[in-house]
Amino acid sequence: MRNKLHICAALAVVFLFGLSVLLISGRSTVVAASPVFSPNQELPLPLLAPIGGPNGPVSFVVRGLEPSNRTDAQGTIYVSSIRGVPGGVDLHRWSPLQDGPPNSDGTLPFVYLGQPDGCGVLANGCELLGVAEGGGDVDIAVNHASNGAVPNLPLTSLTLVPGITSTHSTDRGTTFAQPNPIASAIPGDDRQWLDADAPLNSGAPGIHDQTVYLSFHDAATFNIDVLRSTDGGETYVAGAGEAIDADTFPKAGSVSPAGTANLLGQIAVDKSSCSSAGNLYQVFVAPASAAENAQGLPMRSVYVGVSKDAKLMTPAFTFTDSTVYTAVPGTNNAQIFPALAVDQKGNTFAVWSDNSNIWMSSSTAQGRVWTAPVRVNSGATVGKANVFPAVAADGFGHLVVVWFGSDRAGNSNDATVMAPCDGSTTCMQGWANWNVYAAETVKGTKASPSFTQYTASDHVIHRGTVSSGGLGGSANRDLGDYFQVSLDPQHRPDIAFSDDHKVHPDCATIGSGACGPDDPNTTRLIRANFTRKLKAASGIVTNGACATQ
Repeated sequence: MRNKLHICAALAVVFLFGLSVLLISGRSTVVAASPVFSPNQELPLPLLAPIGGPNGPVSFVVRGLEPSNRTDAQGTIYVSSIRGVPGGVDLHRWSPLQDGPPNSDGTLPFVYLGQPDGCGVLANGCELLGVAEGGGDVDIAVNHASNGAVPNLPLTSLTLVPGITSTHSTDRGTTFAQPNPIASAIPGDDRQWLDADAPLNSGAPGIHDQTVYLSFHDAATFNIDVLRSTDGGETYVAGAGEAIDADTFPKAGSVSPAGTANLLGQIAVDKSSCSSAGNLYQVFVAPASAAENAQGLPMRSVYVGVSKDAKLMTPAFTFTDSTVYTAVPGTNNAQIFPALAVDQKGNTFAVWSDNSNIWMSSSTAQGRVWTAPVRVNSGATVGKANVFPAVAADGFGHLVVVWFGSDRAGNSNDATVMAPCDGSTTCMQGWANWNVYAAETVKGTKASPSFTQYTASDHVIHRGTVSSGGLGGSANRDLGDYFQVSLDPQHRPDIAFSDDHKVHPDCATIGSGACGPDDPNTTRLIRANFTRKLKAASGIVTNGACATQ
């Protein structure tokens, strides 16, 4: 499937059922302290979702895929994962104000808050059908509430028709507004992202406490549409723009049936107290030229669109795009997904994967000028398969990047390397092993920042291939297409990720019926897992200079 037709997560398939060393050339070796992260904890969900009553007659297999993860300014952590359309999404929360202290081992007593995307157009039929209309992709965000109020929590869920369901909560997810099944009036939406406006100097309650931005592809042009909400994320009708500007569109838009187009990543709002507060940034990858786009050549360039007028709250706003980096011809940086973060001084960080390594470039000039990219991953991970980067930033240049990394070189989609098998029911023993890695720096604005790398997972989370091609890929999609990291008020990273290392307890009666732990035909338990760094990094700076104009 062409990249421009990529549709994330299981939109169709659900109906079927410690210690590391930094070693980067030219920089000193850094050894991380251990233990660093809390024990990985599985966020529980029911095994099956019956349709037509508590006993069926039909049930969906419940999965916890592609977790979206945010931590608000009061320390409340949210993790939302997808089941796949039409199964809806699930939400877990830990609030230090409501849900009790951390457990003695550092894990958290998460509370399950149900399925906030509800049933949309199904209305009261949800209880009868046992399904929601959403669940294709999910993203959440948090506003920075003024005067100690509870921060707003918007959530969107990708649906089949018409595209995006939206809702929000003002009581830490205990209740949600009635889901709005037409958050986007544009049909054919793909891979939505959210961020909430939250200037740190917002002062008295105002419009920014309820301002949320939603970005996504539309099928007609494959531009990146950006919509504004001023009611906390219930509707997105208060403003709109397109993140790919006229000069960049020939390189990145849908210009021909065979064209490559683009792959969008996160949208991010500048939440600083600087003059740049309210700037809006959208990262994407695309070919380097109009000719390469028309020929269907790989997405080797990384771009960031910048809107400086979205904060003016006018009905229409504009973006100006800059090229972050262009790799050598043949490089494919469309490895689901590029990522973006803004620190508390308005500095911007773009992160991406070429499937072999994770790269980062920074801008202290509000996205106008970018540093040469530096390799984030180090040591034994260099040159191995490394995919699905995510990033969070705070302070002045404090940056945490997370990703999935394997123990062998080769493309993550290549079964001959990652999952060789002669038909045996025990061939998974020889497959690639995957873990969650995290790299942290307190000098992200420097031309060559030093990262300290950690293994954040305390077990092998997956074996075999990992698809970086969405539904168009032929590799394993048990881990979905992405996961996320957020930072708490003490600058500590919170990480939520999908995991399929366990055999499904009902394996004998679902899927192929195979239950061998090393049998490639075995149905596996897919759940969101969570871990957090127990101590903040030393040397975090919060009083650096603001990003320049």
